[in-house]
Amino acid sequence: MGKMPLEGVRILDMTVVYAGPYACMFMGDYGAEVIRVESIQHFAPTTRGQFARPAKGTMGYPNDDPGKRPWNRYATFNGSNRNKMSMTVDVTRPEGMEVFKQLVRVSDVFIENYVPTAMDKLGISYDMLRKEKPDIIFCKMSAYGDTGPYRDYRAMAISIDPPSGHASLRGYRDQDPSTLWGAVAADPAEGIAAVFAVVSALNYRDRTGKGQVIDMCLSENFMTYFPQAYMDFSMNGRVQGPMGNRDPIAVPSGNFRCLGDDKWVSISVLSDEEWDGFCLAVGEDWARDARFKDALSRRKNEDALEKLVGAWTMRHDYYDVMHLLQKHGIAAGPVLNDADAFEDPQLKARGFFVEQSNQDTGTHLYPGFITKMRNASLGVRLGPPGLGEHNEHVYRELLGVGRAEYEKLVETGHIGLDFAPGVR
Repeated sequence: MGKMPLEGVRILDMTVVYAGPYACMFMGDYGAEVIRVESIQHFAPTTRGQFARPAKGTMGYPNDDPGKRPWNRYATFNGSNRNKMSMTVDVTRPEGMEVFKQLVRVSDVFIENYVPTAMDKLGISYDMLRKEKPDIIFCKMSAYGDTGPYRDYRAMAISIDPPSGHASLRGYRDQDPSTLWGAVAADPAEGIAAVFAVVSALNYRDRTGKGQVIDMCLSENFMTYFPQAYMDFSMNGRVQGPMGNRDPIAVPSGNFRCLGDDKWVSISVLSDEEWDGFCLAVGEDWARDARFKDALSRRKNEDALEKLVGAWTMRHDYYDVMHLLQKHGIAAGPVLNDADAFEDPQLKARGFFVEQSNQDTGTHLYPGFITKMRNASLGVRLGPPGLGEHNEHVYRELLGVGRAEYEKLVETGHIGLDFAPGVR
């Protein structure tokens, strides 16, 4: 088996919430050595939980029990931080910043996704990092980018959804934005884009010897995921607005209730040829009604068509509908909830869910890898790290810190496995 694609690359991960941790997890999956730089003096927002010490019964933990060390049991963190190490240091103090600089000197990439003012206050800039490592790659991920009038505005994925324009496309035509559930799709979208940007910068460094600063913008990246609406306005002056489950091209297109308790199937018919296949699959007279003879007719009579399709699907199992329509060339698939997904035969056959172990949660199945490589076997080398779990390795082996200095850093509140008593 060949080497992992990013083997030999060391990444300093000072990321929070989801977009940054998600990006670093995938780089860890591809073989990079990812070191989370954390602090026991400051609780990072919405990362190892909402609070350092939540009450028993709080959701997001195994059996809704935060346990002795809740920060190691939070599901969202553990689901996006495999194949990483964790070390602790308080970079707000001079001795802590010196440790951070030592880490930079032996690393390839530093990635963070705080509001830009956070790094400004710490004095962490590309110029500062280059003094320690001339070819360092600095990936800055923020809500609105590192320039412009919104530079220092705070936002997360759920609050990026409206200004990116996505919220105006979600929901149904007869509903206003107040009815929408929060959407956080911008975060994983940004995470994947960051992987591409960092790998591109590493390639550039290897060819030129030069480092790079990467300015990533959560809102701008997400806007590229729905170009059709933007281009329709740019070219035609139309504002799309919400369409529910319908599609600008496919008719019918949507989720239709099936036999059983809350079982649904998703169907999209994109062409007249596919409609012919749909009619053969359904085998009912209404499918040949003149109202549905072509795409324009089906669009004009979409309400009536959806009622007829829904009446048909309600008599069938959702997987049976998928298999029947797929045989006739129609895009169709079951609408899965989380329990369904664990039992889905396709996901099982591909081994998508993988076991991960954590010292405070035990072993559970987690969503796995988004790629498979023939000559590089992706796997769980490290489960989601406990806070400071790899302090000994990072300080003693990587940085060569002596025992006396190590113990002093423990005493002064840099090194530890627990948040300081006053941290809430």
